[in-house]
Amino acid sequence: MKGFILEKLTDLSDFTRSGDLLEVLNPIEGNNQVWDLVRVSPDERHIHVLLPGGLWTFDRVSRAHPLPKTCGSNLDLTNRPVLELLYLDIGIKGSAALVAVVLQNGRVEFWKYSEQKSGWDLLQTSELCDSSKAKVVSVCHSGRSLVWCEERLTPECTLLRYCVCWRSYEVEERSVHLGGATIALINSPIVRVLASGDLVYMLPCKNDALQNVSKFFLTLYTKHNRIAVCSLDKGELISRHVGKYKLYDFKKLLRDCIGVLAASSPPQIRGVCPTGSGGLLLTLGSRNISLLEKNAVVRQIFSMDDNHSVSSTQVYGPFLAFIASRTLYILDIICGQLLEKITLKTDAVLSRNAAAEPTIHLLSGTGLYSVKVTHQEPSAIKPDTVLAEFVFEEACKYYQRRSLSSTQLTVEKLKNGGMFQAPIALSSIIGNYLQSLLALEELKSQVVATSEMELASYCETLVEQEIRRLLYSDMEADNLQYLNFIFRTFSSEFWQALQSLFQFHCNGEVSLSTGVPPEVWKTVLCPAATSVNNRQQQQQPLPVFELICHSFFRFQPKWLPKFVELAQQQSGTTSWKDNPENTPLYKRALALLPDRGEKLGLEVELLLCSQRPNAIMQAFRILIEQRQWEQVTNVAKHFSQQSPLLNKEIFTTLLSEVSQHRDLDPYLDLLWSLCPEDMTVTSILNIVLKSLPPSDKQPVPFLPSGDGGSQMTIGVLKPLLDKVLQRETKPREGYADILHTSGFPPPTPPRVRKGIPSSVAESEAHPQSSEPVFKLQPANLPAENGFIFL
Repeated sequence: MKGFILEKLTDLSDFTRSGDLLEVLNPIEGNNQVWDLVRVSPDERHIHVLLPGGLWTFDRVSRAHPLPKTCGSNLDLTNRPVLELLYLDIGIKGSAALVAVVLQNGRVEFWKYSEQKSGWDLLQTSELCDSSKAKVVSVCHSGRSLVWCEERLTPECTLLRYCVCWRSYEVEERSVHLGGATIALINSPIVRVLASGDLVYMLPCKNDALQNVSKFFLTLYTKHNRIAVCSLDKGELISRHVGKYKLYDFKKLLRDCIGVLAASSPPQIRGVCPTGSGGLLLTLGSRNISLLEKNAVVRQIFSMDDNHSVSSTQVYGPFLAFIASRTLYILDIICGQLLEKITLKTDAVLSRNAAAEPTIHLLSGTGLYSVKVTHQEPSAIKPDTVLAEFVFEEACKYYQRRSLSSTQLTVEKLKNGGMFQAPIALSSIIGNYLQSLLALEELKSQVVATSEMELASYCETLVEQEIRRLLYSDMEADNLQYLNFIFRTFSSEFWQALQSLFQFHCNGEVSLSTGVPPEVWKTVLCPAATSVNNRQQQQQPLPVFELICHSFFRFQPKWLPKFVELAQQQSGTTSWKDNPENTPLYKRALALLPDRGEKLGLEVELLLCSQRPNAIMQAFRILIEQRQWEQVTNVAKHFSQQSPLLNKEIFTTLLSEVSQHRDLDPYLDLLWSLCPEDMTVTSILNIVLKSLPPSDKQPVPFLPSGDGGSQMTIGVLKPLLDKVLQRETKPREGYADILHTSGFPPPTPPRVRKGIPSSVAESEAHPQSSEPVFKLQPANLPAENGFIFL
C-alpha cells in the first residue's frame, strides 16, 4: 500500500520580494478569490499574480547565484488590463521561462526569463485580433497555437456577438512570429476556452436567454481542423470541418442539434480543469468529480460525502488531487479509490508541474510544498480473505432482496448462522461467486502482463463475460448503470458480445436466432429501473432494450427492424407482457433514431414491422411524401390483406393521391384491384371531389388518361367506376337461384286431400291461368351525379 506525506520545499524566502509575495498570498480569512488569480510555473520557479490593475511577478533565484543589487522583476505590468498569462511549452528544458501575456484589448506580449540577469526580456509585442475594436474574453494555448474568444462590437445588441479564433506561433532566437488568424466559430455566445493535449474545449457560459446553450460544449481539433458539438449525457452530437477559408456559424450548429438538446438534461458543471492528456476534470453538482475523456465519455471518479466545494483540481500522472475545505484529497484516477486525505493549515492552490513529473505540488501562504509517496509494508490480509468477505456481503444482499423480513442481515449474523436457513444455497452462492472472482483476478493479472496486440482479445473476453453475467442476473439500478458504462466505454466489444450471446447471423434475408432462454428476454424487454440515486446529478441509464438497439443502429442498422420484430414475438412468449402504460417496442426503437430525414428508410421499416394499423399507415404516408411509388404499391398490396378496415384506409389514401397527380398511373390496375367490396360509386366520387386540387382552368372530364397532363379526369376513373357499377348491378348471391328460374312461383303439383270439398279440389287441379302472380321488371339504373352509366 502507498502512503503520502507533505514536505515543505521552500518558505518563499528565496523568491524576489518575498515579503510582498507573502502579503499577497495571505488574504483576509475566507477570501479564496485570490487563489484564482495565482499562476505557478511548471518548474515552480516563477509565481505570477493577476491583479485588477496589472501583473506582479515573483522569481525564485538559486542560492548559488546571489541576488544582484538591482534584482527585481521587470515583468510587473501596472495599469494594464491583463487577461491571462500563459506558460508556453517550446519543447526544451526550462520551457516555463517563456510566457505570453494576453491583454484584454487584444494585444499579446512575449517575455523570456534570463538566468544571468535574473530578469525578463520582452521578445515581441503583437496584435492578436484582426480588429482593433475587438476584446479578448478568454484565451489558452494548445501545442503551438494560441486560441481565444473575442467580443466583436455589432450595431445591434445581441448575445451572439463573439467568435473563436486561433493563431500558430513560432519561437525564434530573439523574437516570436505569429501566423495568420483562423476563425473557427462566429455568432457565438461568450465561451471559455480550455486546452488539454491537442484538444480545445469551448464551454458556453450559462445564460437564461439561451437555455439550450448551457446543455452542451464544443470541442476544437486544431490539428484536424474539426469542430464537434458534445453533451455530457449524449456524447458527440455532430462534427463539422473548419479551416482557413471555411468557418462555422454557431447558429447553424445550434439549429442542427436543437431537437436533441431540448430532450437533453446533462448535469451542471461547477468546476473544470484540463488534464493535459486531452480530457477535462469536471466538478458536477457540488460533490461529484468526473473525468471527461477525449471520446466525449464521462466517467465518475469520486463522490464526496459532505457538501464542501472543490476549490482546486489537478492531475499528476496516475493521481488526482483536489482541495476542498482546507483538505487535500488524493485519489487513484483509474479506479477512483481515495488514497489519502491530508489536512492543510491554510488555504492553498495546486500547481500544474511538468507533464513528465507526476509529483503533487501546492502553494500556500506558508510556502511551497510537494507530496511524496512512501511505500508502506504490505498488509497481512490475504487476497482470498478479502474475496471471501466480499462474497459474504453479496450473499447478504442476495438474501435480503428475496426475504420478507425487514430485519437487516449482516455478515456477522450470516457467519454465525443465526438468520440464514439455507446453508446449501449459501454454499452454492459463495462457491460460484468465489470462482468468478478468482477467474476475474487471474484475468486481470494476465491483462497487466500481456502485450498490446493481445490486450484487445482479453478486453473482448472480459466484456462478454460481464454482459452475460448481467443479462442472466437481476437488472437492478446499479447493474443497469454498470451495463451503460460498458456500452459507452467498449461499444465495439459490446456489439461482439451481443452477437456471441444471441447468435445473430444473416442467411439471405436477415434471420435472428432465439437460442437465449426466456429469462434473458425478460431482462432485455423490461423497462428501465425507476429508482436511481442522485438522479439530478447522474445521467439516466438507458434500458437494456435501448442499449441493444443502439448497437444495432451503429454496427448493423439493417438488422434493427428484424430484431424489433423478434423482440415483439418474444414479448408474447415470456412472462413479461406489454402493459398499456408501457411504450411499445417499435416506438422505443424509433426514439433512438436521429432527426427525421437521415434514416427515413429505417424508420419506415420499424413502423411496418410493428404490424399495427396506425404505424403501418404512418409508414405508408411517409413513403407517399417521399414519392417512392414502387414501395407504396408493394406496401399497399401486402398489408391490404391484413384487415378490411386497413384495406379501405389504404385504398382511400391512394385514391386521394390519384386525384391530385398522375404519378400513380402505371399502378392503377393494382389500385383498382384493392377497391373494397363495400365501396360504391358515390363514395368514390366523393373522395375524388374532396381531394381534387384547386385549379383556375376549366376541367375537361372525358379526356383519356394519357392526354390530361396532371389533371384528374373521369377517363382515369372509368375502369374503376365500371367495375364498381357492375358489382352494384350484379344480382346478389342469395337471390341468384330465384331470379334464374323459368317461372315464379313454381307450379304446385296436383293433389287431393281427404275431407276437402270437391269444388276446392277442382279449383286446385284446374287453375284458371298458369301465368305467375307478378313478373320481374327491368331495373331502372339511377343517375349518378348527372351521368348515366350504362
